[in-house]
This record gives sequence, C-alpha cells and structure tokens, in this order.
Amino acid sequence: MASWIGMINRVQRGPQVEQTAQLVISVVTITRAALTHSAPELRRELLFELVSNEGIRIFPLEDSDLVDPPPDNPLMPEIERIVKDKLGADTRFSSRVGGVAGFWISFNIDDDKYWLMLERERLSGLTGVQWLGWATVVGVLSVLGAALISSLVNLPLARLTAAAREIAQGKRPSPLPEKGSKEIIEANRSFNQMVDDLQQVESDRAVILAGISHDLRTPLARMQLELEMAQLGNEAREGMQSDIAQMDAIIGQFLDYAKPTETATFVPIDISGLLEDSARAAERLPGMKVKCEIARDILVMGNATDLRRVINNLIENARRYGQTPGTDVTEIDISLRVKPTGHGKRALIEVQDRGPGVPADQIEQLLKPFTRMDTARGQANGAGLGLAIVERVVSRHHAELSVGNREGGGLRIQIAMPLAE
Repeated sequence: MASWIGMINRVQRGPQVEQTAQLVISVVTITRAALTHSAPELRRELLFELVSNEGIRIFPLEDSDLVDPPPDNPLMPEIERIVKDKLGADTRFSSRVGGVAGFWISFNIDDDKYWLMLERERLSGLTGVQWLGWATVVGVLSVLGAALISSLVNLPLARLTAAAREIAQGKRPSPLPEKGSKEIIEANRSFNQMVDDLQQVESDRAVILAGISHDLRTPLARMQLELEMAQLGNEAREGMQSDIAQMDAIIGQFLDYAKPTETATFVPIDISGLLEDSARAAERLPGMKVKCEIARDILVMGNATDLRRVINNLIENARRYGQTPGTDVTEIDISLRVKPTGHGKRALIEVQDRGPGVPADQIEQLLKPFTRMDTARGQANGAGLGLAIVERVVSRHHAELSVGNREGGGLRIQIAMPLAE
C-alpha cells in the first residue's frame, strides 16, 4: 500500500502540474483577449458573465492590495514556472488578496494591471474520498492476490499434512504430486521416498518376524517333545516346562508388538460382549476375582482380534502385578460406559486392580517397550511389552489411553474409543 501510494503520487504529479498550469494559462489568455476586444460598454456584462458562468472574477491590481503568499502546495513551484514562461516573468500568484481567499493570478492589459481569481476547487487534485476509494480498490485486489498466493503455497502443505496424518493412522497415503516450486518438489519427493522406505521396512519386518516365529518356535516345540520323553524328576520337568512356556510367551509378545494393525479391516465391534467374554475367562483363572459394570450394546470401530488382545493384556498385567497386598487374590474391576467428550461421545473402558500401584513419577515409563516397574509391581517374567502393545494398538484405533493410580491403591487404565456410527 505504501509503495502504491508513493507510485500514484509520483505518476500523478507531472500530469496534474501540467494540467493545472495549462488551465491557468488558458483562462488568463482567453479572459485578457475577451476584455481587450470587447466594446467598453459591454465589459460590465462580460465580467458578470465570467463570474456567474465560469467562476472567474476580475479585479484591478492596486499597489496597496494586501497580498498573501501563493498556496502552500508542493506542486506550486512547478506551476509557477510553467505559467511565467507563458504569461511573463512578472506574473504574480497569491492565495488571498484583500482578505478574499482564492487562487489569484495577475495579468496586464497594456499598462493596466489586473487580478484574476479562480475558485480553488477547479485546481484541486484527488480528494480524500477519491484517495479512499482507490485505496479500497487496491486493498481488495491486494487481499485477493494474497489469498491466491497463500492458497498456492498452503495447498501443497495441506496435502503434506494430510498424508503425514494418514501415516500416523497406519494408512498408506497416495503419492504427493511432484510439481510446484523447487522447495515443494523436494519436500514431496522426499516424503514419497520416505513412504516407500517405510513400506519396505514393514514388508521386511513381516518376513523377519515370520522367520523368527518359525526358527524359534520349532526348536521350542522339539525341546518340549524331548522333555516329555526324557526321564526327569517332576520338579526338573516342571521347571523346564515353565522356562519353555516363558520363552514362547516372550516370542508371542514380540510378534504382537511388531504386528501392524490394518485400519482397512476395521468393522463395528460389540465391545460390550468382548469385555464380558474376557471377564468370564479371567474369572476362571486361579486367584482372580472380577467385578464388572459393563453397559450393554456399545459398538466401536476396530479390529476384534487386536481389541481382544488389548483387553487380555490389561487383565494379564493386572493378574501378574495387581495382587491385593497381604493376599494371594487379584481383584479386578472392569467397567464400560459412554462418556461425552470434546470430540463427541466415547466408549470409556476402565480396568482397575487393587495392587500396590506405581510411583507417580514412573507412570510414563510403563508404556515404553521392555519396561517393567519391578520395584512397585513385584517381580515377574516377560519382555515388558504388555502395555506397549496396548498403547500401540489403541493409537491405531484413534483412541486415547490413560494410565494412573486409583484411589485406595492399585492401577487404573482407561481407554476412550470413538463410537461406531
């Protein structure tokens, strides 16, 4: 806007000076010619005609006239120069003569001197309203141009953001167009390459995990078979069977943690029925006491196998670490209800135990892979992937996981899942 105002002022200056000077010269020349060639008896009517129709007044120039300086206008020096070149160097200018304001120019007819007064409105440039109108037009055009440029810049960034969000949700985004500015082309090309690399990593991981499953579990099965056939005492046999079962469980945890959750397989799941099945299975375990408050017929979008694994991991985590202090019993409370949130209604799943809990400053460590809070939750065997698997699956289901200590002792785990449409 500042550049535009300066440019208009610069471009307008020359034409306005020339136009104003030519107007003054023309008016003075025509008026002088009319007075010179008119009959003396008709001059009074001529002067009245000039005043009434053209706004031009003629006064005799007296030496005693009170004359003010010319109008204080940045264009005035150039106007004076052009007018004096045409009308003579003795031409005078004034903004007020005898207390009457106007644009005053002197001229001579033979030896007589006169003042010619023009109304200032005829010599003014752009008015404030005109400047405001032009400024509004240019401002609107500038905003439209800025909006167009902004959209051209933001559209590739919006595509990149949407594609990154799809990757975070476990989806494979469509390749980004490699066109536009150099920076956008480089960013999109690098992003597309990253997506391909991630896909290759996923494929390689699937192959490696399949190999691990085959290469490790086959020897474990052989060891289990040889153990059954070996002549060993009951104590030694049970110890080795426990070790083999533990290794098999750890391998299963690795596979569960690395297994991707495909969002394309999501369907409406009766989470109420799934929780009830898991609770009944938990009640059959020795030393388990389960209390349920499960709302009926609540549906969520997800993968039934993965959600069942999540619930079972939470129950197993509570069974291992949540024994009520001073007893051999593990008390678990499982609840399900619909809760309004800022993102709409959510299915709120809660699994709570009455164990020793976890120190508040170590709760965040629970969700990290290969982490066990042995000091707070008791000694246990495993790879420390139970809650890490839960966190990984929950995030792929666009749900929220919250871990904290319950009042009165024990650990409380909450999962808030979007309801199925």
